[in-house]
Amino acid sequence: MEKVRVELEERSYNIFIGAGILDDIGKRVERFGFSKRLAIISNPTVYKFYGQRVTDSLKHVGFDVFDVVIPDGEKYKDFNHVYIILTELLRKGLDRKSAVVALGGGVIGDMACFAASIYMRGIPCIQVPTTLLSQVDSSVGGKTGVNHELGKNMIGTFYQPSLVWIDTEVLETLPEREVSAGFSEIIKYGVIRDPELFRLLSMNSHKIKSLDAEMLSYIVKRSCEIKADIVSEDERESGVRAILNFGHTVGHAIETLTGYEKYIHGEAVAIGMCYEAELARVAGLAGREVVTDICGLVKEYGLPARIPDGIDGVSIIDTMQIDKKTISGRLRIVLPESIGSVAVREDIKGSWLEETLKFRP
Repeated sequence: MEKVRVELEERSYNIFIGAGILDDIGKRVERFGFSKRLAIISNPTVYKFYGQRVTDSLKHVGFDVFDVVIPDGEKYKDFNHVYIILTELLRKGLDRKSAVVALGGGVIGDMACFAASIYMRGIPCIQVPTTLLSQVDSSVGGKTGVNHELGKNMIGTFYQPSLVWIDTEVLETLPEREVSAGFSEIIKYGVIRDPELFRLLSMNSHKIKSLDAEMLSYIVKRSCEIKADIVSEDERESGVRAILNFGHTVGHAIETLTGYEKYIHGEAVAIGMCYEAELARVAGLAGREVVTDICGLVKEYGLPARIPDGIDGVSIIDTMQIDKKTISGRLRIVLPESIGSVAVREDIKGSWLEETLKFRP
């Protein structure tokens, strides 16, 4: 079992990574001294596969466990479903020392830990991510929240988990599309911080896509290390943490405009990375080879690279203006200068965006 530490003074926590460790979570959670009543938040698919195993592990060490199962999908990540979670926590009598276990992908993690952050002004949340994307990205760093009809993740909190427990073995039951979506965020880490990781993804794509255990363990750990380092330096995105948004400005606009139904998050980010790379080229920051390398790797991992027909450039630009990363009406977009180096720019010209959105990778 591997361990990655997120250093945030009194909010520091560990990420544990291993194959087949799901049944051991109870022993680890027991060490925290939480109240014995504990809630597992999950969706029907994940709970069917893993809910009983996590419940049994927690009950074995003395916890009184109940579950709250909510529908699966980005379109359900809203206040209504957080309210359902909060209602169940109140009905079951969770107190300030009780904990919530988020068992699922990014949607479950975002909602469960958002609910934990506002329940009785904050109770502990434990992340047990079950998708590749949530294992390498959304479970780490403390961003929680819900979508609004006007934009993605517009309402939320920074609220660090007490523990992140990653069992890479659960990825074996993940649909191929969900696995590909997770590779999108791993490609992102290579672009923003680690050219060696990018090269590894390029040179070993067949082995990695087949979920080779050794390769998978390495790239999950390396992704967590990169994010942990960035979050430890800048917890609340006032500086360097903004680079984690590469691909997300265009990506979030696409998700919003398609009603969170056409693309899952990693797919939208993949498209966003291609267009934000092209924007860097149009702005004179990056050469064409950077765009070619990024879009080529996106396609190699079975991800979409092109904005779909039917979405016009004006709508994308208008939707990006509502993005929470916009400051005083100015877009802040992460642009790659080379593989492994990016810049956060606010001087984005409208003409650059118009030219970029004509791109057809």
